[in-house]
Amino acid sequence: MSENNTKTLYQVLWNSADILRSKMDANEYKSYLLGLVFYKYLSDKMVYYSSVLLEGKTDDLQVAQKFYKEAYEDENTREDLLEALQDECSYTIKPGITFTSLVNAINDGRFQLEDLAQGFRDIEQSSETFENMFEDVDLYSKKLGATPQKQNQTIAQVMQELSSLNMAGHAGDVLGDAYEYLIGQFASDSGKKAGEFYTPQPVAKLMTQIVLYGKENQKGLSVYDATMGSGSLLLNVKKYSNEPGTISYFGQELNTSTYNLARMNMILHGVPIEHQHLHNADTLDQDWPTEEPTNFDGVLMNPPYSANWAADKGFLDDPRFSQYGVLAPKSKADFAFLLHGFYHLKDTGVMAIVLPHGVLFRGNAEGKIRKKMLENGSLDTVIGLPSNIFFNTSIPTTVIILKKKRSTKDVLFIDASKGFDKGKNQNNMTDEHIDAILEAYIKRENKDKFSYVASFDEIVENDFNLNIPRYVDTFEEEEPINMVDLGKEIVELNKEIRKSENEFLAMLDELAVTEESKDIIEATKAVFLNEQ
Repeated sequence: MSENNTKTLYQVLWNSADILRSKMDANEYKSYLLGLVFYKYLSDKMVYYSSVLLEGKTDDLQVAQKFYKEAYEDENTREDLLEALQDECSYTIKPGITFTSLVNAINDGRFQLEDLAQGFRDIEQSSETFENMFEDVDLYSKKLGATPQKQNQTIAQVMQELSSLNMAGHAGDVLGDAYEYLIGQFASDSGKKAGEFYTPQPVAKLMTQIVLYGKENQKGLSVYDATMGSGSLLLNVKKYSNEPGTISYFGQELNTSTYNLARMNMILHGVPIEHQHLHNADTLDQDWPTEEPTNFDGVLMNPPYSANWAADKGFLDDPRFSQYGVLAPKSKADFAFLLHGFYHLKDTGVMAIVLPHGVLFRGNAEGKIRKKMLENGSLDTVIGLPSNIFFNTSIPTTVIILKKKRSTKDVLFIDASKGFDKGKNQNNMTDEHIDAILEAYIKRENKDKFSYVASFDEIVENDFNLNIPRYVDTFEEEEPINMVDLGKEIVELNKEIRKSENEFLAMLDELAVTEESKDIIEATKAVFLNEQ
């Protein structure tokens, strides 16, 4: 696909968002836009495939729609056609309510929201894969317009804008990546709420490349994200594997709206249904998955920071937490998420998790868990990220890399806190910054003010405190002051001050004064001369 077409795709998607932006905040309008994009994708894909089945393959959506409508209305072909479409796509949409047909109705002034709502229902009822997929798209919300006519008009405008896109015709991950772009834009617009569903791409890229290092050519890779949000972390694995068609994705998400977003995201990225294993539930409250497979080649997580959780005593018998003897505090679930992910890691796997720096040094229960993990050699690498690179927090965060069955208990520390480009609202890590971290991770050696391999004995000496500045010294000495140059600067500065004072006094003398103002000017001069 040409660069120009990609730009057009992004522009059309953003123009569509503009229609809704004035009516509601980003966290709300994302459901409408992403839902409509998804409906168009499914509709176009099915209509095009029907033209292939009917041996009238075409790149023209209107022609393909015509073939589909004619075959559907023919009693001799309808049943076989629908059966073939259900087998291939797992859903069917009646000819009169495909996206193409609805846009034609909009252009003719015949469009009714109920027809679109029926299209949503038909897809949701076609297969378990699509169950409740569109439940967040409230077509009758007052925010779309005060009257049914206004609601109709708003949705019609968005659909018209989207109609110029031939989404099913885009090659590779172009559409999926555009979808990710939109999610990122929504995250930027919706601020604190965004952390629920999106990990910024540079962080996702770094974590994925570390988890996949040495496994790029492995077939049948399995990856797991127990707090998957919109699925962006999981889907990055597809980009860095040389066997992307063989990857199995396992993900869990508590928020139902976000879970639906991840399901759409997977399908738009072309992930086969049989390779998607997604679950809508509370990760900490009840372990999942509990049926094979339960352990994975890669675990990637960006959980909510310092969240509350139940921490009931019964969890001390839970195999995820039992060997550590204590539970993560009720008000800080960070270690509960970490231990959950680690429990589901294969002995040969790699885990990457983003957490606040507190997990590196906080005491009490967290200190005991950290000590036990260090004694087991589970903590492989600690990476300090720059501040203000996430949408939901400005605090600096850390990526912790964990492995099982390591032959050493040392820990690599990487201080990447200064590796970023400053942005208007947010800082950004470039490929250059990411590559520097990856190189340090792979080489695993000391580099002044950047990386340090701490032995287990050093960590014990530090009382199992993993605060990065204890191991990587980034202190920069200030250059010594040149007293001669400073003296010269002071002399020159005094000359400038005297010159400005004389100019000010001269200006007062030149003022045309009346008797009334003369006293004021003289008083001003007197005050000024006294201050000197």
